[in-house]
Amino acid sequence: MPVVGVIGAGQLARMMQPAAIALGIGIKVFAESNDSSAHQAVTKVGDINDFAQLLEFAKTVDVITFDHEHVPTAILEQLETAGVSVRPGPTALKHAQNKLTMRRKLAELGLPQPIWQAAKTESDIANFLQNHGPKIVVKTPIGGYDGKGVRVVSDIADVRDWLQNISQFGGELLLEEKVDFVTELAQLSARSPSGEFNAWPLVETHQQAGVCAEVIAPAPESALHPQALSIAKQISDGLGVVGVMAVELFRARNGEILVNELAMRPHNSGHFSIDASITSQFEQHLRAVLDLPLGATSGTSNFAVMINLLGVDSENDFVQHYPKAMERFPQVKFHLYEKAPRPGRKMGHLTLQGNDLDQLLADGRACRDLLYNR
Repeated sequence: MPVVGVIGAGQLARMMQPAAIALGIGIKVFAESNDSSAHQAVTKVGDINDFAQLLEFAKTVDVITFDHEHVPTAILEQLETAGVSVRPGPTALKHAQNKLTMRRKLAELGLPQPIWQAAKTESDIANFLQNHGPKIVVKTPIGGYDGKGVRVVSDIADVRDWLQNISQFGGELLLEEKVDFVTELAQLSARSPSGEFNAWPLVETHQQAGVCAEVIAPAPESALHPQALSIAKQISDGLGVVGVMAVELFRARNGEILVNELAMRPHNSGHFSIDASITSQFEQHLRAVLDLPLGATSGTSNFAVMINLLGVDSENDFVQHYPKAMERFPQVKFHLYEKAPRPGRKMGHLTLQGNDLDQLLADGRACRDLLYNR
């Protein structure tokens, strides 16, 4: 039985476990703490910045993959030099770890992006504001996720603290035009080491304070699907991605589709696939990193809706409200991540599928509100 080692023990590693069990694949998880979401599969707790610890872990598995993108590239390169199979490898993963590296590569591939620029000084930001303001988006190239490391800026003072600590972010900041978009989208795909590629239907995402709150699959605007698929294929092949990749996109008001960000791992926008696709993103990721044939990605209903359960306070873990929600909405699939409650934290998600999109959204939101105890 092949064994997959997952670095990181959050909810993504947790949701790989049922897929691994179904496929007869072993799974081991390297965690950074004892109270992780994927605690059932944790075999080692340690420091992801310690090469010796990661190498020791890697010797017990056939391939290394990830729950997050925060392992330093230099350490991943050392693992590969030591003969460890790392998928996706550091050559691809660096584009998800550093947003400026991503922007430069996408420009090289000729793919559509917002207007952007690297910045090191106040004058760099002032010039970009003058040309593309009155508001721009400033991002830290490394370390940001779920809205962290992103600011909408109208004055240099808004990011002066980042400039003063710019060495923490790789010595540069990323400046982007503030896109006038009407829809946020995500294109999920998977690629194997042998180059096999498959993708799920394009989805529409709704954000709340920079965090994904809802996903509609497939995105209702069917005319956008071919272009999004083409973009994902070009990125996947151009970067040599192995495993699942999410391409987050804007549909601008002028009709353009622009690449926002990349993730090279299973992604929040693909959680619907557990219950509403022939092959879930978690099963597909395991297939891909082991170079097994990829599974079909078509949906099992006309529509699926995923509703994120975001923490509302420091006490409500939603479990105590399960009975009333389950009684009223027996058609809903419930997924909890065993995380300590905290406002805004991703605590779990709900999935619904069927033929009436408006009804699915209404039922999902009502079920969420019951769990929130509203």
